[in-house]
Amino acid sequence: MKMKFHALKALLSGFLTVAHADAVNKSGTSYTPAFSVATTAGQTNGGTLFSDAIRLVYSKEIEFKALPNMRFMQFAQTKTELGTEPGMTISMLTYNNLTLGGKLEEAKQIVTQALSGSTKQLTVTEYGNAVSVSEMLVQSSFDDVMASATVLLGRDYAQVVDCELRDAALSGTNIVYASKGDGTKNTSAATLDATSTLKVSTIKDAIEILSTNNAPKAVGGSYWICFVHPHQSRTLRDDPAWIDASKYGAPEQLFTGEIGRIDDCRFIETTLMCNGAAATTDPAYDADLKGDVNKYKAVLFGDAYYGIAFGLPVELRDNGVEDFGRKRSLAWYSIFGVGKLHDEYGVVIVTA
Repeated sequence: MKMKFHALKALLSGFLTVAHADAVNKSGTSYTPAFSVATTAGQTNGGTLFSDAIRLVYSKEIEFKALPNMRFMQFAQTKTELGTEPGMTISMLTYNNLTLGGKLEEAKQIVTQALSGSTKQLTVTEYGNAVSVSEMLVQSSFDDVMASATVLLGRDYAQVVDCELRDAALSGTNIVYASKGDGTKNTSAATLDATSTLKVSTIKDAIEILSTNNAPKAVGGSYWICFVHPHQSRTLRDDPAWIDASKYGAPEQLFTGEIGRIDDCRFIETTLMCNGAAATTDPAYDADLKGDVNKYKAVLFGDAYYGIAFGLPVELRDNGVEDFGRKRSLAWYSIFGVGKLHDEYGVVIVTA
């Protein structure tokens, strides 16, 4: 009986030894089996880190986290041709309007016109930001540090893109200055006083310029879009012409940040609009707008006023194994460029 027990033990030991030893291929050469793992812990245990699958998930996650914070992006003309074509610039073709047609005479051919247009070029460049945390923090924190990091990176990406698009939108050469409380017109920012707030008359002055320029409306040709700072929208809300967004549209039909409407102009509110009252560390701060009376900028535009070209959509990237796995770094990375497409389709508004 004891001999059978020892024989069985030896047999099992043989199996256990083979299970932990290197494998042997058909030629009799031993090798270490390779396998992919999804975490650095698995990598430490002998696996090969396969992070592309996770990276794809987090890249989608960072886009998802960024969307609620984006305002300007929803009205940008977007081009992605650089994702498939080499180069650092992308050309956006815009057509000129045709000469008006007219009456026809029987038996006479219609005189045809040639299509004409121009191209606007957007140059792309690299953008990104990164965070680093220690493995000790990840393992000891009660919070999911890496998940929180993706949320923060997503917000940062949204703010960077919106600030770039905002700067493009505010680079327009058509400028309207809010009139004073007694109706006196202002012709420069220097003459603005505390009563030169955003008024319905200011909006109408801006729309007059766009209509004169034959600018097409946005949202399928139905509405003008106006971006305002909360300080500017405060005075508009008291006007009888103001209609709250909750009274004319279902939540799913509203744009991100939409607060209301006056006639055929819909208003988007964001604290990113440049002003002189913000803290110097705030991305909305503009030293040129600071003074005894701090100024604020708004922008009102129609369709195809500004655009964005992507060479590489946003991705979340890790920095691999750092300090023997004692440090983790995450970054968002993207290649894109922004620019104004039709200067005559937008008006910058300066108010107190």
